[in-house]
Amino acid sequence: MGPRKAAEKFLEKNPSPQAFRVTLYGSLAATGKGHLTDKAILDVLEKKAPTEIVWQPDIVLPFHTNGMKFEALDSEGKTTDSYVAYSVGGGDIVEEGQSRSHGETIYRMTTIREILRWCTETGNSFWEYVDMSEGSGIWDYLKRVWEVMKAAVERGIEAEGLLPGGLGVRRKAYSYHMHAKGYNGSLQSRGLVYAYALAVSEENAGGGEIVTAPTCGSCGVLPAVLYHLYKSKGFSEDRVLRALATAGLFGNVVKFNASVSGAEVGCQGEVGVACAMAAAAASQMFGGTTAQIEYSAEMGLEHHLGLTCDPVCGLVQIPCIERNAYAAARALDANLYAAFSDGRHAVDFDRVVQVMKQTGHDIPSLYKETSRGGLAVIK
Repeated sequence: MGPRKAAEKFLEKNPSPQAFRVTLYGSLAATGKGHLTDKAILDVLEKKAPTEIVWQPDIVLPFHTNGMKFEALDSEGKTTDSYVAYSVGGGDIVEEGQSRSHGETIYRMTTIREILRWCTETGNSFWEYVDMSEGSGIWDYLKRVWEVMKAAVERGIEAEGLLPGGLGVRRKAYSYHMHAKGYNGSLQSRGLVYAYALAVSEENAGGGEIVTAPTCGSCGVLPAVLYHLYKSKGFSEDRVLRALATAGLFGNVVKFNASVSGAEVGCQGEVGVACAMAAAAASQMFGGTTAQIEYSAEMGLEHHLGLTCDPVCGLVQIPCIERNAYAAARALDANLYAAFSDGRHAVDFDRVVQVMKQTGHDIPSLYKETSRGGLAVIK
């Protein structure tokens, strides 16, 4: 997502060069082929001019490990223009020299602690803070997000066959969905959640259209929870959209104060944050108080602290796909646990975000999307 956006931006500035050269650095180079990074870039640039991809996994640029340099070349192969950008997670890019918060500031309050205090004082909920900050146009956007999520689930549970990439991973969502139908009660419920998360994660692995929630690698968690509750509990689409707004708010707080990049902080920033978002959404849908919603999200992230990002062969398949299914189930567990409480607890969400950020920086780099440690080196 990020490299494609960067390519589109560079092409807009350089519409007719003789050739392009794109150099990928650090984690972006180490796992780029498995993540289809080269395909995403070539799909944009090669329509206009021949494009060379240069892989530099051993060189890490100072700002972020997911660095990339675009060059426009003349007929003699000389660089006429260049552009350095970083893919910082969730499809976002930051250009060289910019800060992460270079964009327009939409949310006045940037921690859940502040927002929760505002909710308590005003009697509003998290989704109402989103509405106040974003304006009414946010609901059309979230409706589109929900439509893409639903479509990904429904395509995924019908699809069968092997996923691309050479690992021989077979799609399992259809099988899980059929097996779940054979059970009753809680077993069926849990099986369906697994199936929906597998469906979306497999769509991502197969190059299908998904929503980064908050990233491609963690895209199955939130749709699985929302779709399951929408289908099994009869929640209206308006309630789903409010839950999406709440989930997005928690995800944005993490992006602003820490990171959702697996290459930077490990999978705790991807699946861990997705679990927190889904837990908050579930609590919102079940009528949880703002304190219970915050507690649900806190547990969703806290219990993924330290999770490494070490996909086998750089593909978003092992352990990513199963991890999405487990995290979706854990999100529902976090909601249930918080619902039994009054919402009061010792460690708040913002503190866990700080710990996640520090833990991510402390994790050795070979366990952060470099294909050089952990499960990634299993043959």
